[in-house]
Amino acid sequence: MARGTPNFPLTGPLAPFEDGFLAQLGRLGYVSGGIVGQRALLAHLDRWMSDAGLTLTDLTPEVAEKFLHARAEAGYVSKLTEHGLTPLLEYLEELGQYTRRVLPTTPVEEVVSRFHRHLLEERGLGDATAGNYERVARQFLSTRPESLQASLAELAAGEVSTFILEQSGRLSVPGVQNVVQGLRALLKFLYLAGLTDRALALAVPAVARRRQELLRALPVEHLELLLRSCDRNTPVGIRDFAILTALARLGLRAAEVARLELDDIDWRAGEVRIRGKGPRVDKLPLPTDVGEAVVDYLRRARPNCSQRRLFIRSCAPRQGLSRQAIGGLVRAASVRAGLLPHGPHRLRHTVATGLLRHGAPLAEIAQLLRHQSVETTVIYAKVDGQALSSLAQVWPGAAE
Repeated sequence: MARGTPNFPLTGPLAPFEDGFLAQLGRLGYVSGGIVGQRALLAHLDRWMSDAGLTLTDLTPEVAEKFLHARAEAGYVSKLTEHGLTPLLEYLEELGQYTRRVLPTTPVEEVVSRFHRHLLEERGLGDATAGNYERVARQFLSTRPESLQASLAELAAGEVSTFILEQSGRLSVPGVQNVVQGLRALLKFLYLAGLTDRALALAVPAVARRRQELLRALPVEHLELLLRSCDRNTPVGIRDFAILTALARLGLRAAEVARLELDDIDWRAGEVRIRGKGPRVDKLPLPTDVGEAVVDYLRRARPNCSQRRLFIRSCAPRQGLSRQAIGGLVRAASVRAGLLPHGPHRLRHTVATGLLRHGAPLAEIAQLLRHQSVETTVIYAKVDGQALSSLAQVWPGAAE
């Protein structure tokens, strides 16, 4: 039992899991105060279930909601949402003693589920992109009549345009672009799956994107300010410096940094394994400065935990950073450096543009960035007039 934990015993259905749960909290990096709070919540739920005559098999998401409502009515001011119960419920779920809420299966959800698998397995898209497209698909399909299969068979181009127009009236340009891309992918899938006999992907209108919206590379001095903004006398600063160095030198995506594991770095070969979009895995050379920053993090700042992810949260639970957290720390660093807020993709763009300006062929840049098509890499040339002008050829017959 954690130091300072109330010593009154648990006597209800959750009593057999107390010691294991508290040990799990310790492994996840919870400090004494956090463990005390979680143990008190466990005791309250145990007592509430016992008073209600409930057994462990009665603990469902609906029962958990009733408990939280009763907790609020009893005057408690903390841990009043499912988020507060998450550590306990996840622990019970690992033991097979709890099952999260399962959404009812509907025709829309069945199609969305098939579409999601198609994006991951057939298209090789990443989880984040597939999730965005899935949300668009669910929204579009939810507007269809109840007889989904019949309505998809009769789907027409006008309905596609109407949906896009409705979305464009309430979304920003990037938001509409996401809807367009997701809807185009859905319509291709519906045609391939035989759910509609019309190839309507071409009916999705393109969204104009102004030139000034394209990303610009960071100047070298701004990149240096970004790295210097990390306080390397603190564990968080050491970690963030290592992450920013990896982003700035390797041009990684935020999700790729988040997925890095300890075993992905081959120190003898000087290589790092990158898990890209979908099932793709690549090996890249490990630059010296990136390796040094990672070593410093491993020696001085990485928490002692059982997680195999390379970059770990600074507070409990000790889990790997998410791609959203990577984006947040990049934006925070840019603000500390006195720059306009920007995300990790700005650093990826900076890597590509720098290589282009130093004469690297587009094919090599595409290989570093792990683009499936060189056409994607050409985007970087469009915003680098200086490099692009050096590729221009004299028009035949023009005066030299």
